[in-house]
Parts: sequence; C-alpha cells; structure tokens
Amino acid sequence: MAGQRWPTRACPGRTRRGRTLYHVYGVRPQSRQYGIRGTLPDMESLFAPQSAQEPVTPLAARMRPRSIDEMVGHPDLLAPGRPLRRAIDSGNPGSLLFWGPPGTGKTTLARAMASATNHAFTQVSAVTAGVADLRRIVEEARNRLRLTGQRSVLFIDEIHRFNKAQQDAILPHVEDGTIRLIGATTENPSFEVNAALLSRCRVYTLAALSDDDIANITRRALEDAERGLGGRGITISEEAMSGLVNLANGDARVALNALELCATTFEDKQGPLHIDAELVRDIVQQRSLLYDKHGEQHYDVISALHKTLRGSDPDGALYWLARMLEAGEDPLYIARRMVRFATEDVGLADPQALAITMAAQQAVHFIGRPEGDLALAEAAIYLAVTAKSNSVYRAYGAAVAAVAQTRNDPVPLHLRNAPTRLMRDLGYGSGYKYAHDYEDAYVEQQGLPDNIAGTRFYEPTDRGKERAVAEHLRKLRGET
Repeated sequence: MAGQRWPTRACPGRTRRGRTLYHVYGVRPQSRQYGIRGTLPDMESLFAPQSAQEPVTPLAARMRPRSIDEMVGHPDLLAPGRPLRRAIDSGNPGSLLFWGPPGTGKTTLARAMASATNHAFTQVSAVTAGVADLRRIVEEARNRLRLTGQRSVLFIDEIHRFNKAQQDAILPHVEDGTIRLIGATTENPSFEVNAALLSRCRVYTLAALSDDDIANITRRALEDAERGLGGRGITISEEAMSGLVNLANGDARVALNALELCATTFEDKQGPLHIDAELVRDIVQQRSLLYDKHGEQHYDVISALHKTLRGSDPDGALYWLARMLEAGEDPLYIARRMVRFATEDVGLADPQALAITMAAQQAVHFIGRPEGDLALAEAAIYLAVTAKSNSVYRAYGAAVAAVAQTRNDPVPLHLRNAPTRLMRDLGYGSGYKYAHDYEDAYVEQQGLPDNIAGTRFYEPTDRGKERAVAEHLRKLRGET
C-alpha cells in the first residue's frame, strides 16, 4: 500500500568491507538493503503512466514531419516529378546519401521515405554504433525479409564518422539488397565515404532551409495543438519572428529549440505569452555560427576569403574574415594564408604586401584576440585594394616543373665556387664576370645549365610596382 510504514527492526547479517548487511522485514529475503529505515516510496507514483507526466520530448522532435507531404523546403528534390520524388513514389528509391548542414531534414526525410515505401526503419548513429551493431541489424533485416517479405532501411546518422572497416561491413549487405542504406552527413561524401560504398549510393544535397521555410515551420509549431504549442494562446511579433529566423541560419532545429525555450521559460501563468524581439534576444544571447574548423566549411570560407582578396573586393574579404574569426578560427592560420596570398597573388606588383602581412602575423602573435583582429582586417583591406600579380607564383612553378621534367645538368663551371686550388685548376669559377664591374651592375652571362640555357621563368606584368621591374629588365637586356 502507498505510504505504508514497514517494520524497522532488522537483524544483522554478514559483514562486507566493514559494513553490516541488514535483512529488512517485509522485503523478500533475496533483496538485501543497506540500513533501510522508515517509509518506502509510493509504488504507484513510481509507475505512473507516462501520459500523466509532462512531455519530455523536445518540440523539434515532436514537430518532425510524418510524411513527405508534410516536409517543408527542398522543392528541387521533393516536388512532384523531381527524380527523388519519383523514386519514392515508385517504392524503390535504392540506397542514398543525404549531404547537407544540420537541421535541414536529413533524418526526417529518411523516416518519411521508409514510411512511404513500407520499409522497416532502423536508425543508428555512427558516433556510438559498431560493427557488432551493424551485424545484428543486418541479421534482423534478413530474417524480416525471409519471414514477412518486408524490406528494411538502415539509416546511419553522421556516416562520415564510420571508419573504413565499419563502412566495409555494410557494403556486401547493400550490394545484395538485404538492406537499403540511407546515410546522413554534414561532410563532403567524396572525401568521407569509401569509394566502393559511394558508388552504390545516389548522393542528394540538402541545402539550408530558406528564411520563409523557417518561418513556416515556426508558425506551424505555434498553431499545432497536438504536437506543438497550439492552444496556449502564444503569439509572436513580426520582429521576433525575424529574429528567430535570423538566429536559425537555415536550421529548423535551432528555431524550434529557441521557440520552445521562450515558451517554457517565460510563459505567464496568469495569461498567454507574447514573444517579442527583446524576449528572443534575452533567450538566445548569441547566434551559433555554422562553421567547422576541420571540415568543409573551413575550406569553403578560407577559399572565399582568398578569392575576394584576389578579386579586389575589400568588403567581401572583411566579411569572410569576420565569419572565421567570430566562429573561433585560429587567427594565426588566417595570417599564414594572407602571407601566402601576398606572395602568390600580389608578388612584386607591391612588395610591401608581404611586409604588411608579416607585421599582421606578429601583431596577432603579440597581442592576441580581439585586438589582433584589427591587424588582420588592415592586412585584408590592403591586400584587396593593392595591385595584383601572380608572376612570382607562375615563375616559381615553371622553375619547379623544369627541375622535375628536364635532366639535372651540372652547374656551369663559371658559376661554381672555387675554395681550393684543385677546384681552381679544374676550371671552377673560370670565366665568371663580376656584375659590379659593369655598368648598371649588369653583364650578360649564362645563368642556367646548358640543356635549358635561355629559358625564361619570370615574366613581369605591367601592374603596380612590377611595371618598373619589367622596364628595368627590358633595358638591361637591350630590348627597348
């Protein structure tokens, strides 16, 4: 009975590690307790039906679409007549890989596809699952197919985290049709998924949801009384909705989590809650930036910085620089890339660019963040607006190619050093012309091995300070 006080007299039993075990009257003999006294818990409250308790499933999970038609966004994939939609409607979509940023509906789409095609659905995470789990799931799928004729979908979230052995363990069962594989990844599958497995799957890219999509999903959650927040009288201002949409950054889960936090934290027990922009700012504080320092986002954003610098776009360069720094990128990594840019894309059109980027690197190293961010910003603007030349980059590439592709002939005798008498007797240094003995400190003499004599690697442009370099070389060579 609930709340009944049991007899408290206990007889000591065996001791273990200095503690006495008590057999408590009223408890089955095999149940040993350590010094239990007083009232036992109300068993009815322990096993109360789940429906009588507050829901614990997050709003984002409750609002997950249950069918293809409920899904929001991705019209290029799911609109009637599109290839993926036709494959789903045919009942045989095959094995697939969904690639896209978080919160775009990869898991939801996999569940809806399994339901629409009458496949049994099993979900695992590559973070926690191992080869033994995969073997068990495959065996279950094999038995299900044999006994009931129903096919199975194995959904692997974050499939890029599986190593080669784990991916290989799936391969034969995908090949023979025991399971339909649907993998979800935020990383480029070209790099993260084995070629053999990749060749057996069709890859579909799920782009980040649009602002209108996020707004529609948020309004649906506010109106849905069965799974969402409908029926509570919660309202939201247009400014607050814009704030939630901006916060989401294309991720529906972020928007719904923030909405739920507003509703559960500040809902007025005396009346309906109105969500305004100030409440959204108080709840969220700061938006999480979509950036992975070790994944494709890292390379995409640094590529954008490099290309806006090359395109003489200071505004674009500052934006991508800020994206990286605010997401926590190592500022010294950015400085190293700027140094590379100064030599590859500016070169002798403005030799000062290398000095400025090295100074920015020293400033970041010396004072750190956030003060050092301005040094990087100054360097980025300078690199964007200065004259550009890739002649140094091309010249060195041509020299490297010559080294790799031609016979490495000996150094001409006149260019060799002659520190000993024997070397001098052998002709080392013989015929060398000391440039400072000639007008303009220039004298024409062979500077390359015989087999590539006369080759020119460096061809200066007429941009920036390199124009003067080009004119000087033409004058020395008697080409003007």
